[in-house]
Amino acid sequence: MTTQQDAPGRAPALSLEDRREMILAAVVPLLVEHGSDITSKQIAEAAGIAEGTVFRAFGDKESLIHAAAEKFFDPDTVRNGLRAIDPDDPLEAKVAQIIAVLRTRFTGALRVMAAVGRENPPRRTHVDNSDIIERIFAPDATRLAWPSERIVHLLRLLSFASSIPPINEAAAPFTNDELAQLVVHGITGTNGVPA
Repeated sequence: MTTQQDAPGRAPALSLEDRREMILAAVVPLLVEHGSDITSKQIAEAAGIAEGTVFRAFGDKESLIHAAAEKFFDPDTVRNGLRAIDPDDPLEAKVAQIIAVLRTRFTGALRVMAAVGRENPPRRTHVDNSDIIERIFAPDATRLAWPSERIVHLLRLLSFASSIPPINEAAAPFTNDELAQLVVHGITGTNGVPA
């Protein structure tokens, strides 16, 4: 007897948990881009499934949006982005990559919180990433005038501020590379070691 799972031309059936994860992976970018105005049709198309499957997996759109917000705020997203940075890259490139990871997170966080109607993230979003940052900067340790935890703090402040449109809304907003150039001069002690 042929089951749906092994019928020719059909993808194997997914468990409910796997199907939910697949749907969430498709919804998180939509939520960041469109907020809560996303439609079940957009969700289904992005996930490559029928609209009914969305509702069987989550019940309703509001539950799905809240689950997607929880997934977005998973601290491993940022940690995995930071882990992908090669410690052997040039210092400026590494700083630009760190800023890009953090700005993506902060920009998305503002949109996701607006979509779910919250002033605060669904869970604690600041996780100490200094262990990863220390590994990234290890090859440059002798060049740095600041300890890595201070560099992380500076990069978080700069990334957050530059993620808020009214603050970085000039005719030519700062790019990640420009911010990295500004930071590197300070953290290498080019303009003097901080007190």
